[in-house]
Amino acid sequence: MLDAWRGGRPDVQTLISSTEACLTNALKMDTFNADAERCGDAEVGDFFRRAQADSRKGAEQGNQLMLSRLRATG
Repeated sequence: MLDAWRGGRPDVQTLISSTEACLTNALKMDTFNADAERCGDAEVGDFFRRAQADSRKGAEQGNQLMLSRLRATG
C-alpha cells in the first residue's frame, strides 16, 4: 500500500483506505455540524454540511471504482 502513496500504481487496498477516510470524514462533519447548530452558527454549519456531502460523494465514487476494478479482475 505504501508504494501507491509514493507514486506506484494504486491497488484495491488503497481504494479501500481512501473510501474509509471519506466515510470517517463524513461522520466527523456530522458532529461538527451539530456543534455549530447547537451554538447557533448557521454559516459554519452550512460549511460542514457541504463538506460532509463532498466526503459522501468521494466515498461513493471510491466504492464504485472498487467494484469496477474487482469485477474486472474477476
